[in-house]
Amino acid sequence: MYIVGIVIPVPEDKKEAYRRWAENGASLFKEYGCLEIVESWEDNVPDGKLTDFRRAVAAQPGEKIVYSWQIWPDKATLEAVEAKMREDTRFDMPGDVPFDPKRLIYGCFTPLHTMKGL
Repeated sequence: MYIVGIVIPVPEDKKEAYRRWAENGASLFKEYGCLEIVESWEDNVPDGKLTDFRRAVAAQPGEKIVYSWQIWPDKATLEAVEAKMREDTRFDMPGDVPFDPKRLIYGCFTPLHTMKGL
């Protein structure tokens, strides 16, 4: 298992556009071998004393935080398809991307512990 984690500031009035963008991407990621994607819209994201999600992505007033993760079978699977996905024009959404991609945080992780079946 290999995890991709993403934090994105999204204008609150673009929630539906973001949902459509994410839904389109999810079907394509599945074709490339992604096992699961979770897209989470901010519900309770408190301001921290030193750092927090909002500061990490330089969120502006009126923006909500999206916390997303993808589960891939392993690192090799993701690495094998990354260049192909960047070239796949089906990932291009007609119109504007519903957020500022320059402020997105992206990282890949190897699990230390998992718990299933709750």
